[in-house]
Amino acid sequence: MSCYIVPLAQAAITSICRKAGWKTGFIGRNLASLEKMLWGGSVMLVVDHAINGELFAWTPLEMLKVGVPMSVALTLVWLVYALVTDKKEQKVLSTK
Repeated sequence: MSCYIVPLAQAAITSICRKAGWKTGFIGRNLASLEKMLWGGSVMLVVDHAINGELFAWTPLEMLKVGVPMSVALTLVWLVYALVTDKKEQKVLSTK
């Protein structure tokens, strides 16, 4: 299985964006949490596939059918987290 390649690539791109200094808006402020979620999930997928003997480097159909939906779902969960966090921070700042 090679479904881990898509979130792994997304994690690398997220790391590059964060290290390049993209910190504007609520997305930029919460980019580190997305990065951690992606790297953690990708590493766990690699470990799981290695343990089960399913570690393949290239299966395009599986990356499309499994990897992309996993990355999209994780990013949507993170987006909700980022929005909720941003609203809480704005509420705290407005009460001061």
